[in-house]
Amino acid sequence: MTKIILVACCVLSAVLLLACSKTETTPGNTASAPANRPAAAATTPAAANPVSASNKTGVAECDDFIAAYEACVKNKVPAAAQAQFNQGLAQWRQQWKTLADNPQTKPTLVGVCKQAMETSRTSMKAYGCTF
Repeated sequence: MTKIILVACCVLSAVLLLACSKTETTPGNTASAPANRPAAAATTPAAANPVSASNKTGVAECDDFIAAYEACVKNKVPAAAQAQFNQGLAQWRQQWKTLADNPQTKPTLVGVCKQAMETSRTSMKAYGCTF
């Protein structure tokens, strides 16, 4: 039980760290967001869609959050900042897939993903994202 709590705390800490680092880039990129939206929509889908289709975690809350977050990044985050967000998405997918593959840690993912969504919801409001 202690191991599960420790793993959940580590994952939650990583999520919070990613969310905090994303907030720091917001002020410098907010002014250019409207100008960059069309370019981001035209260039990102080809790179993002194959990854999301092949890396489902198997936990509905996590997969739903990843899909919503990915859509937000693709449609609302300026192109200059998308690489950072996509890197964070890739890390979440990898970590959560690993945790989901382990029967002992899989039950903790529901709470971890819900917490990640709440944290990200706050930080992504700067880009006009709602999920």
